[in-house]
Amino acid sequence: MSLAVRDEGLAELMDDPSCDPDRLRATLRRFGTVNRLVSGWGAVYRHTLAPHLRALGRPARVLDVGCGGGDVVLRLAAEARRDGLEVEWTGIDPDPRSYEVAVERGPVDGVTFRRADAATLVGEGLTFDAVLSNHVLHHLGADLPEFAAESLALSHGLVLHSDIARSRLAYALYAIGITPLAPGTFLRTDGLRSIRRSYTATELAAKLDDAMPGTWTVQIPVPFRVLAVGRGRG
Repeated sequence: MSLAVRDEGLAELMDDPSCDPDRLRATLRRFGTVNRLVSGWGAVYRHTLAPHLRALGRPARVLDVGCGGGDVVLRLAAEARRDGLEVEWTGIDPDPRSYEVAVERGPVDGVTFRRADAATLVGEGLTFDAVLSNHVLHHLGADLPEFAAESLALSHGLVLHSDIARSRLAYALYAIGITPLAPGTFLRTDGLRSIRRSYTATELAAKLDDAMPGTWTVQIPVPFRVLAVGRGRG
């Protein structure tokens, strides 16, 4: 197996509509722990998202696209409440299985979940002060430019897409570190496949720049993560 090239054709088990529903539910719920440990959203919130929301000087609206089981948007909502920020959060995901797990986590004041995709919200003419996603980009190949354009159309402020950065070290550390959390889930198999499907920072920057020159910057906010940062057009 080589990690020198992105393995775009590799399928993740949880994306199969016929996958084991109990293992899928366990995976979605345990993502809360995994994302808290490795996603880097704590740093992104403190250094990028919170200052943007605070500078608005008014109540804000934030969208999480492809929110899965909802753990990231709920975590960010809790951080914002502790900081005294007034924010209305919306998490969307077209997968009914993910949506079901997300709504089971609530109700939480200021957080709404919808079964929808970005194109639906663009069609409704909705816009937000910030749009974000977590672990969506590695699922995308030729449709990455369309997803990126939709996220820009939905925001009249900040756009943040965070994902794994592919590397041999990330693969090795995840294979070892995920072991205690993996039983009864797809976390180990799908996590390793996700790394193999993921972009390096250089690859992601080149692909976004080819589609939308000068629109995006790609950062490495914490080790083993990439963060595509754009400004909305909505």
